Parts: sequence; C-alpha cells; structure tokens
Amino acid sequence: MKLFWVDATQGESWEERKEVLTSALESGAHGALIRPEDLAKAEKLGRLTLACESDACGCVLLRAKQVVEDIGEVIKALQEAGREVAVYVEVESKRDEQLAVLAGRQAEYVILVARDWKVIPLENLIAELQDERAKVIAGVRDAGEAKVALETLEVGADGVLLQSTEREEMQKVGELVAEAEARVELVTARVTEVRQAGTGDRVCIDTTSLLGVGEGMLVGGQAECLFLVHSESLESEYVASRPFRVNAGAVHAYVLTPEGRTRYLSELASGDTLLAVDAGGRGREVTVGRVKIERRPMLLVEVEAGGRRYTHILQNAETVNLVGGDGRPVSVSVLKPGDEVLVHLSSRARHFGKSVRETIIER
Repeated sequence: MKLFWVDATQGESWEERKEVLTSALESGAHGALIRPEDLAKAEKLGRLTLACESDACGCVLLRAKQVVEDIGEVIKALQEAGREVAVYVEVESKRDEQLAVLAGRQAEYVILVARDWKVIPLENLIAELQDERAKVIAGVRDAGEAKVALETLEVGADGVLLQSTEREEMQKVGELVAEAEARVELVTARVTEVRQAGTGDRVCIDTTSLLGVGEGMLVGGQAECLFLVHSESLESEYVASRPFRVNAGAVHAYVLTPEGRTRYLSELASGDTLLAVDAGGRGREVTVGRVKIERRPMLLVEVEAGGRRYTHILQNAETVNLVGGDGRPVSVSVLKPGDEVLVHLSSRARHFGKSVRETIIER
C-alpha cells in the first residue's frame, strides 16, 4: 500500500514542529522526517516511522550528497546495527539518479526530491527499482504533485513525502494516499465441481473496517489461485448483516496481504493487516480486529482457470458468498458446475508466504 510521510524538520521551535507532527498524525501519515533533537519528544506523540540524521533513530536518514564514504558500505553498517535506512536524494543530474538507484538496491527507503519537480526522474527510478527492496518515496509540495507521483508509470511511487507544513494540504494528501488503490488482477474461473467436504475448522475474519457490497478478500487452497470471498455485508433472512466480516474458509487456506504475501488463515491474529478487494480489483488495507475459528460443515468448490484446476474449502452455509463473473455475490449453497467466479491467479510459488520464482505444485 502507499506511504504518506511528512517533513517535520521545518520550524524554528519544537512547538512549531510538534504542531506539524500532530497534524501529520491526524491526517493519517505513516512517517516523518524529524530533527535528531526532537526524537524523544516525537516518539511520545504517536506511532510513526521517524527518520532522522542520527543512528539513535530506528530509521536513519542519509542525505546522499553528504555521505563521503561509499554509500553502500554506510547502509550495510547501519543495517547490521539493526537500523532501517532512508536515503534522501536531491536530483539535479543523471548522476543523482544513478546514486538513488544504487541506494535503492540496499536501503529500505529512497526519498527522491527534485528542486524543479519533474516526472522523468521518478519514472526512471520506479522502473529501475521495481524488483528491489526499497520503497520509492517522492518529495512533493502539494496534493497536485502527490497525485501525479502516485500515478506515475501506472503503478506510481510507493509513497510521498509532503514538504509543506499546511494542515489543509496534509489532509488533502492523506486522503489521496488513502484512496490510492492497490490493483489486483481478477479473472473468471469456471466452476467444475461443488461437493460436501465433511466437517472442519473454518475462519471468520472480523476487521476494524466496514466492508461494502462487492468487497471481500482473496483466499484459496493453493497460492496460485485465490478466490474472491465476499464479505457478510449482505442482508439475509437467516442472520443480520455483519459488514466487518469475511467468512474466509478452512484453516489451511491462504489469504492475501497488502504486501502481496500470503498468510495461513490459522495464524491470523488481532492487529494483522490484510487486503480487502472489490470486484473491480481495487484493494485497500484493513486491520484484523478478531479471528473466530469454529467447527462447521464444509463445502469444496473446484474451478478451472488458465488450463488448471484449483479448489477452495468454505463453510457450507447460505450466507457464505463468492463473487460471480458478473461482479455480483453468489452463495455457495446455489453454486453449480458451469457458473463463473472471480479469482486471482499467480504464476509464482510461495516460500513462507513470499512470492518466489520456483516450481511447486499444490493439489
């Protein structure tokens, strides 16, 4: 998901800088650049990723042009000491771009700031670092620049650093970042079999967010194919709607996270973050509030997609819905061979939930 950081190094007094940090927290910021002398006081204001030019900071800020030694060695030494690293690069030439790429191959964050704001350096950096570990954060002066940065090369920067102390601008950027969607490709799969699967332990995921009609989570028995399981946001003659809940499936199944990793349903706990997705493939981060595991009658749904067959085991109940090929919820109690449902396909295997390039077959 997208990151929203604020530059809180501006202001002559701590009270001025404190006001910036407070506004940042209220606007939904995830991180802030601070002065080293403000660290202890800033930590008391709320939970933020704080980056400063001191190795006392959990995330050390390196201004690239001030690092005399080899920047790669500096980053490595800080990481070995248990610190994250954010490299701040002011782009004035092609050499600065190259320095940002070098830093991005090792650091956790690369902050790209152009004095005369331009899209091209950001495009180049996104393209160069798309398979690297670093989060690319674009320095912006207002919500207009933030919108462009978040949409650059379609995928956009991983986040923005707002270099303005205006509360109203922070609120606008906070809203933009919250609305920036994680896109997930969904395809239709044809149902080939629906049958009872005995009794098993199923997992209900209760989130701290209200989920809308058409929204659910991507869950499945094989990591290569995750089914869009609809939330319990629908009215029913059987039970009241629970728009915060997804009756996700059996304990062994995988569920997709905002980072593109998978987790087993059985290991989820309060405070974990997952990805809520709608029928259009738009995703947003939601937090797990509670997990309910209960023994229930189960149902196996088998589908065919991309020339292969995949399964998911869910509770056998009228209130459990997948999402049909038309984008509408369809109850598993009426699902039959020949119907279409929405799924997300991945050609990569998983190692401890992380996508990797290796051959693996799950049945």
